[in-house]
Amino acid sequence: MIDPTNQASHVIFREATLQDYKGLHAVRIAVTENRLSNPLRITEADYALYLTERGKGWLCEIANEVVGFAIVDTIDNNIWALFVHPTVEGRGIGKRLQQIMLDWFFHQSTRTLWLSTGQGTKAERFYELTGWKRTGTKTSDGEIKFEMALEDWQKAMQ
Repeated sequence: MIDPTNQASHVIFREATLQDYKGLHAVRIAVTENRLSNPLRITEADYALYLTERGKGWLCEIANEVVGFAIVDTIDNNIWALFVHPTVEGRGIGKRLQQIMLDWFFHQSTRTLWLSTGQGTKAERFYELTGWKRTGTKTSDGEIKFEMALEDWQKAMQ
């Protein structure tokens, strides 16, 4: 696993591909918030669907190892995933992945994006600080719903 104290490690942000599935999923199951109750619930086919048919994704690598990723669903206008490995949290990786993803999305569309996350989490604070607007609580699972309109993104980027 990545040594978070090694600041000399080369950091790369790039588009995610189907070949990155194992690295993406390794990050997804390593997170401490918004954990999957069953790691098998999200399959390689799910990643393939969201990377090739429903949207687009990006990742961050350090020393050739995936440490974070983001995937936008352009059909449901939803952030399907934005996760950073716990060993590299706080280094700006999530913020940069979000910026790349939203820049790309809002150059393709003027539609409003949405996402949901758990209450009282670091993710909730992250989204509030990066310009997302709280819209309410999803009743099915109690998560907080946020939205980002084009105008909000433009303001956040100033």
